[in-house]
Amino acid sequence: MNADETSQAADNTKAGPSRSRGAERALWRDPMPPSKTYLDQVSGRVLDPATAVPVPGVSPRPTVYVGQQLNISRFFDVPDLVAKLSEVARGLGWRLEVVEDTSEADLAEAGLGLVKVRLFVADATSTRAPDAWALLQNARATFGIEAMQGVGLEHMLFIRPITPSPYHTPSPYHTPSPYHTPSPYHTPSPYGYDGREPVAYVGPQPQRRPNEAIPGRRVVVAILDTGCGKHPWLDGVVRTDVRPGGVPIGYTDPATDPEHHPDQVGQLDGIIDEYSGHGTFIAGLIHQACPDADIVSWRIVGSNGPIVESDLVRALARIALAAERHRAGDPRGQAIDVLSLSLGYYHETPEDYLFDPTMYGILKRLTDCGTVVVCSAGNDGTARPMFPAAFGPWSDGTGPTPWDGVSLPIISVGALNPNRDTDALFSNAGPWVRQYTLGARVLSTLPTMFQGGLQPLARTKAFGRVRESVDPDDFRGGFATWSGTSFAAPLLAGQIAAHLVDRVGSADNPIAVKEAVEIAWSALAEETDLRPL
Repeated sequence: MNADETSQAADNTKAGPSRSRGAERALWRDPMPPSKTYLDQVSGRVLDPATAVPVPGVSPRPTVYVGQQLNISRFFDVPDLVAKLSEVARGLGWRLEVVEDTSEADLAEAGLGLVKVRLFVADATSTRAPDAWALLQNARATFGIEAMQGVGLEHMLFIRPITPSPYHTPSPYHTPSPYHTPSPYHTPSPYGYDGREPVAYVGPQPQRRPNEAIPGRRVVVAILDTGCGKHPWLDGVVRTDVRPGGVPIGYTDPATDPEHHPDQVGQLDGIIDEYSGHGTFIAGLIHQACPDADIVSWRIVGSNGPIVESDLVRALARIALAAERHRAGDPRGQAIDVLSLSLGYYHETPEDYLFDPTMYGILKRLTDCGTVVVCSAGNDGTARPMFPAAFGPWSDGTGPTPWDGVSLPIISVGALNPNRDTDALFSNAGPWVRQYTLGARVLSTLPTMFQGGLQPLARTKAFGRVRESVDPDDFRGGFATWSGTSFAAPLLAGQIAAHLVDRVGSADNPIAVKEAVEIAWSALAEETDLRPL
């Protein structure tokens, strides 16, 4: 948005989004909070700065968090922080309970991840329900802001589809659209971007070389999303059963897999849930951009959300540990050359040292061992930083996390329109968004078993053949169009992976960290404007 005065004046005479300074200021709005139905799934709360417990030096922005849980980073002195929080909780009539998880012993040993603490009413003297934000602010007031570094809210993360399928909006089955589109059928989004729609693809399948033609191992792109369903393009390309060291990553219950059971929320009406197919669509984009890549898909998102931060952090910690072990030649490791993330959250205090370093620290461990991390910027049309995308280096040199100019950066990706020349109106923007690629009305794969409960608007017979309008949720053809920065990120991840093909060594003899970082930088130089300083 750094247009010159002439361009700004010209833009102001056109219809559509203006590049004026006033328009840039308008972008600094807060995204619309999720529905009560969404919040109630995890006892979520919206932090309202107007009513939030105040502490001098802390000016919070709105965010969404789990009401009775705090997270403590293992990068800090956990017992000391638990003791301080417990002391303050007792004064409020609450008690603290540390959530023990013996399955995380290896993460704790590696200094990765976080410890969860939950709040409960201690006795009848408490005059209010336990609240994580209130406890954290009282602890800061008691011990000082710096003393409580490493303690953070349990944020809720989001995938933000662009106007979920218009057949849900408004709908008796799911949360009504904020845009209040009047038709339960094909009313397009007021921004010109529709949701998931069936489409016919008539081109060739991406050409993938046979294994014997690949020197060493294939480049590996990992996805942490809704998983991946069945599609002929992805058979033998995507693995969903990878368990480094025999330990699962993310969610593994087949009954809750949105790529195989697309209707899990609302009434049992056959309506395909909001996020179902999201991971398969992402895998298809990566495969189109880099057919020779192997794709590892782990599931951390349900068919309709929500995602809590601790689940994501735990999964990322396991991924980082697997990547480090691979680089060290440990058989419990897993090669991960590129990681694509299409989710995020808005932090309440992103611009000061209150910022929780846990997730960034884990992603930094990944990039330090040569993994390129690509994150979607978000679909709220705001300049407010979304994390983890905003962990990367900002173009104006600001931002909450330092960058040494040598390590691989986290790459934030916004969405372009199909004309490849303009930014999608829904795409978040700002100095923290460093790259843009196609993300509006892109075409990719959906599970071929997806056929929702809606019917075509019209059907008849003529000359013994059935005639009908397009069935709005019949994806048995295997392809769809969709819009979002959720799809710009994996497309860029695949494009970067294409520059790593034949350069990543072998499974038994991984290349050294220094060489991996150098090769990754050469790929970034081809696809982004980022360079080492």
